[in-house]
Amino acid sequence: MAKERTLGIIKPDSVEQNHVGDILGMVERSGLELQAVRMTRLSRPQAEGFYAVHSERPFFGELVDFMTRGPVVVFVAEGEGAVAAYRKLMGATNPAEADEGTIRKAFGGSIGENAVHGSDSVENAVKEVAYFFPGFELGGTAS
Repeated sequence: MAKERTLGIIKPDSVEQNHVGDILGMVERSGLELQAVRMTRLSRPQAEGFYAVHSERPFFGELVDFMTRGPVVVFVAEGEGAVAAYRKLMGATNPAEADEGTIRKAFGGSIGENAVHGSDSVENAVKEVAYFFPGFELGGTAS
């Protein structure tokens, strides 16, 4: 399996509930290495741009409102098969259906406020990492 990078976002609900350290710890204990971490507050245009793929969906406005209501923590994790590994660690979108030991089972409140975001493919990970972390901040690309 190839070394990859993936983007993670600790969403406003988890930041508000002081779960940032717990979540980053889970990421590190899973074997992924944190390459960049930053707390930020998304503007409406940033959130709309990032989630543009969902712009025609009925939940788009609610998603943008949620993601802009408070700070988020964006991070880049690297490791063998990082995209799949982090998605497994996140758990099912619906926290009630997530496996024990996953981030969403531990910290997600609902389908809409489910604690974290993660890239869904290697191709999207490249785009999402670049959206929040220009390449110079990461010291190059994973091989």
